[in-house]
Amino acid sequence: MTAGDRRGLLGRVSSVKLTALVCAQNDEQRLPGCLRRLAFCDEIIVIADRCTDRSADVARLHGARVIEGIFPLESQRKAAGVAAALGEWILEVEACEHVEPELAYEVRAAIHGRPAGDWFSVPVDNHVGARRVRRGWGGTLSTQEAPKLYRRRVKRWRAGRVAPETTMGGRYAGAIETPLKRYADADLGGLMARLDHQTWLKAQDLADAGRQGVLAGDALRGLGRFFGCYLWRQGLREGELGFVIAMMAASETVLSGVRARELVAARPLAETVQPLPQPARLAGARR
Repeated sequence: MTAGDRRGLLGRVSSVKLTALVCAQNDEQRLPGCLRRLAFCDEIIVIADRCTDRSADVARLHGARVIEGIFPLESQRKAAGVAAALGEWILEVEACEHVEPELAYEVRAAIHGRPAGDWFSVPVDNHVGARRVRRGWGGTLSTQEAPKLYRRRVKRWRAGRVAPETTMGGRYAGAIETPLKRYADADLGGLMARLDHQTWLKAQDLADAGRQGVLAGDALRGLGRFFGCYLWRQGLREGELGFVIAMMAASETVLSGVRARELVAARPLAETVQPLPQPARLAGARR
């Protein structure tokens, strides 16, 4: 690297205050709406995980720096994005999420206003179709707020395929007031399909960790999650849909455990199954 190249890189790094991090898995249709709203950031990084559609091309068309690869764990995708970021601050956004101008303004003001901390919690407005469902979320389905704005190297993810546990270093800087808008599900059917997919991913995490549990324990935890989502997180204020979401959050615990135990039971059987011997070829037989 020449001296001029080094000066150019240092100048670029010093000019990057805020990096937007987006992880994509075949999100060609969702990415344009997400990335257009991130133009206020100094840098956009898109992690394209095993994409077979035009997600990477779409991201580049919107000025993003794209990292393509195979990242089986969600924690790997997030960590790879943070490691590649040049910004002092990271704004973590999903492909189904929109940062509207009011939130963009508040984010820039927060990080340029000499914050007395290292990370902010950001409220999330979830939508099922056109309907905003603000309350009652739990489990891996979604959250009502999350630490999505943080200094680089402050956030850590435990290994996991879906909604991995996180730890935050540094000091809490406060709460952003303007919500991030999330459009993960086109309708209730889409929400149910996502629950099915995420219980399968969660089951693999549980099986790998040897924490497949038992039905009675899963049922008790599911019951606690139902009341937590429906009462404490005020899902009851969302009417029938709030009740359904609380039920789904509860059933996630039971379904993940059942599927994890199926995986664990199937592994010894798979290890004992030997391939059938191939028939010997006769001398001079045609290949």
